[in-house]
Amino acid sequence: MPADPSARPARQQLWTVSEVLQWTVERFERAGFPEARVDAQHLVAQALGCSRMQLYLRFDQLVDEARRTELRELIRRRLAREPVAYIAGRKGFHALGLDLTVDRRVLIPRPETEHLVDWLLETLPPSPSPFPLHVLDVGTGSGAIALAVKHARRDLSVTACDVSPDALAVARANAEALGVEIAFVRSDLLAGVAAPASGFAAVAANLPYIATREVGLLQPEVRDYEPRLALDGGPDGLVLVRRLIDACAAPGVLVPEGRLFLEIGQGQAEATRDHLLARGFASAEIRRDLAGIERVVMGVQKP
Repeated sequence: MPADPSARPARQQLWTVSEVLQWTVERFERAGFPEARVDAQHLVAQALGCSRMQLYLRFDQLVDEARRTELRELIRRRLAREPVAYIAGRKGFHALGLDLTVDRRVLIPRPETEHLVDWLLETLPPSPSPFPLHVLDVGTGSGAIALAVKHARRDLSVTACDVSPDALAVARANAEALGVEIAFVRSDLLAGVAAPASGFAAVAANLPYIATREVGLLQPEVRDYEPRLALDGGPDGLVLVRRLIDACAAPGVLVPEGRLFLEIGQGQAEATRDHLLARGFASAEIRRDLAGIERVVMGVQKP
């Protein structure tokens, strides 16, 4: 097979979907991408205007020059280490149908954060609740946590805040596209958020938790494309996490036995748990992600 789909003689210019996909996979493998086939499937499907599953129904279909030209541009962007989610402008999260718009204004939602959402939903009283339940997502970014929680429990009153107006614009657009009602607030942590009279049943946050000195060591897809504001957690990565714990420890923020859920980085769980207990939380638990990393810490407010 030629090195490039454009290199065939004129009488053989058209390639099949199968050939184009295989060439793209091989190109990404040579570049050292760990998920070369998945990346290739996403981009070829995008160029053809179909889903990844539909590719396999089109393997023998010929790809015209216009589609190949579009694909070459997508491949160029990926080889420059731009994340596939930004190239596609979409990222699925947590539930079937929860397809979020993402761009360089927001962090790309990760599967690890789904553990936080699942744990939060497990702890809430069953639906329908006899009394209003309020949930707050701090540092909402694309709105992933808030939207997943509200998508699963339409009876909840959900508020989402972020210090970045650009991030809030993305989150609002996602909520509108999904037909989900969220109250959005621009706020530095809880500074601009008015707690309901009864307090929040749960507060959730995926705050920046990368130590400043480590941001420059991240893979290029993260370091060069995702917003530093959503990555840099200060000298030890926990500056904002501790600030939020302190804010949530104040009277009236959480209901009695209300929960604070925090996504954190590898090696930060014990320090986070210790700070929760030092600030008066009744207990603190840790949950691991699928890689075995202690990823989410839950603090329980006193009764």
